[in-house]
Amino acid sequence: MGSDIDGCDASPVPPPLDRADPRAWCAVAVARLSHDQPEAALEAARQAIGCDPQDEWGHRLAGAALERLGRDTEAVAAAREAVRLAPGSWAARLRLASALRRIPGRWREAWAEARRAVRFAPDEPDPHVLCGDLALLRGDHDGAARAYGAALRRRRDHPAAWVNLGLTLLRWQRPRDHHDPAWEADPRDTGRARRALETWSRQVRVILAVATAGICAAVVLPGLGLLPGTHRQLPGMHEEARIGGALALAAVLVVCVRQAARVGAWAYVPGMLRRDLRLGMSVALGLLTPAAYVAGLATLPEPRPGSLQEVGEVWAGATGLVLLNPAAALAFRLLAETWRGRPVAALRRFAAALPVPPVPPVPSGPGAADRDRIAAADRAATRDIAVAFWIVAARAWQAAAALMLVPFLTGAPLAAVACLAVPAGLLRVRTTGAPRSRDRWLAAALAAPAVAALCAAGAGAAWALAGPDPAVVALWRCAWGALALGAAAFAVRATRAWWRGGPGPWRASLVPSESRGTRIPGDLTPSAGLSEEVRHAAAYSRNVVLACTGADGPRALAVSAVTSVTPAGEFRLIAGDEAWDAVRRDPRVVLFVGDPRFWAEVRGVAVPDDDVLRVTPRQVLMREYPGRHQARTR
Repeated sequence: MGSDIDGCDASPVPPPLDRADPRAWCAVAVARLSHDQPEAALEAARQAIGCDPQDEWGHRLAGAALERLGRDTEAVAAAREAVRLAPGSWAARLRLASALRRIPGRWREAWAEARRAVRFAPDEPDPHVLCGDLALLRGDHDGAARAYGAALRRRRDHPAAWVNLGLTLLRWQRPRDHHDPAWEADPRDTGRARRALETWSRQVRVILAVATAGICAAVVLPGLGLLPGTHRQLPGMHEEARIGGALALAAVLVVCVRQAARVGAWAYVPGMLRRDLRLGMSVALGLLTPAAYVAGLATLPEPRPGSLQEVGEVWAGATGLVLLNPAAALAFRLLAETWRGRPVAALRRFAAALPVPPVPPVPSGPGAADRDRIAAADRAATRDIAVAFWIVAARAWQAAAALMLVPFLTGAPLAAVACLAVPAGLLRVRTTGAPRSRDRWLAAALAAPAVAALCAAGAGAAWALAGPDPAVVALWRCAWGALALGAAAFAVRATRAWWRGGPGPWRASLVPSESRGTRIPGDLTPSAGLSEEVRHAAAYSRNVVLACTGADGPRALAVSAVTSVTPAGEFRLIAGDEAWDAVRRDPRVVLFVGDPRFWAEVRGVAVPDDDVLRVTPRQVLMREYPGRHQARTR
């Protein structure tokens, strides 16, 4: 997946005025990440760590910068350090999950960390989005849709949630869809297995197709008198053809043995076939073609000269399967790719990710980073909108072609009126709110089936009323010509994309989004800081109360002791078994700390660790006792 920011303002972000303040360095690191300056952000994060090694925020930012630089192993190490310092921080768990998902074979660990982030902060949208992204990587479209829906219920303007929700409706598969990220196998091993299986299938089908064509040329065509030399002894040729066909099977056996040794990851092959439609079809044809070839070889006829009836239906069907399976596989794949998913519903989700009104491009200035984040969401949504429109155009083209054939197959001219469903369906696409594409080839591809359907409907009605007169023939020619123009528009657009190396009008060009819009990503948000007043009160006060969710509802429990308050602001306290049971049920807690001058409310997440509960603050509220009517929020 791409970075949240692309093409941002390149002006350098200066260091903080107070170079001894670690949180000021962290703020600079966030600003540099927002301006797509990962190297400078890494330097600022390391300065923050040098000033305060116990602050998990600096380690989180270092991990984010390392991830942007492609140093995934180091990013995981930095994120683990942040989790070690603050195990109850949802942002640290989110950062670790985001880093782990880029490491092969670590999907399960990334999923566990993302679920912890959701449990620690169910009100935040980003953990839900990451869970959706991880489910989407596995092809779990229903689970991903539920996660994105949960994120959008918390924040309606989350661009990545809208874009990726649209991908679930299109049943998007990542390019390496044969590999399940939850497998412990190296993707390179399953990739080699996939290439070996495809090579095996292709070589088997080519060998048997060539052998079948040779048999036809040697036996059937001379027998039908279509080639010179028909006075030769046909029975002898028949036996020779069978022997040659058997030799082709020996070549197939050699191919099978060679490619089977290259597969390696046999334990994962069944799962690969279930996940990858194209691979499953290729393997199925690789198994079906030899069976059809053997059936054709066993029923090889001995035709008499000039007799077509003696060929035999079984032999003809088996031969046709061996020779024509590539075309059949291509047609099936095109149909499956075109009619999978709900592109109209996906267009609505993609359109919801676009800013309203559009934000004008500004190269620099105070709001340039925010506008660049919106532009990043714009690019992913706009690209996916174009691909979804091409899918709609392909569906309309295929539907129009099928409906236009019905009158000729059934002999009922009025059946062509059903073609009006095609332009009606295309009009429905206009209600999605998706912006019109500037691609003239896409406009032609969308207009072609509509024109063809209207011409066919008019031709069918005129045919039923007045018979097949010249006007009806002209309308039918216009209809088929319009379809031909639509196919030509697709071919030109596909050729141009292939030549330029850009995204083409096909499903593989769909891309997910990681944009958070104008917000700072959740894994970069600052940790809650504690003032010295709250630290002193928590360390020396005997009036500390823990509010949590018990088995029968909210409970307020006395804390036996606060053993320490770490420099990072984490509370370590001793509490009874009831508190431990409540924390396991719901880790979100509230600590009330009393002081002669004020009382503090610390909302955070509690994580059991040996004999203490470690509470990582999320929000700290300081209030004076009733009567002062004042409050401070930190």
